[in-house]
Amino acid sequence: MANHKSALKRARQNEERRMRNKSTKTRIKNIVKDVRLDVSENSKESALTKLDTAKSIIDKAAKKGVIHKKTASRKISRLSKTVNAVSA
Repeated sequence: MANHKSALKRARQNEERRMRNKSTKTRIKNIVKDVRLDVSENSKESALTKLDTAKSIIDKAAKKGVIHKKTASRKISRLSKTVNAVSA
């Protein structure tokens, strides 16, 4: 464990950020899973609405620095591709 005052503060900050990032990443995983579930059930309307929500959540995570912007772009692209395959 850290001994210096600044190192203790840094450890505290890192823990808070880790928990914040963890909740955001879990949220991303859950919404992606919901979209994929709707795609597998061929419910087009529901998948499209959840896709919009997923895009928003993923973009916000990238904006906050939880995930890289190219990772966010890739996730959105792949999700859109699967939803469009059901739509067509």
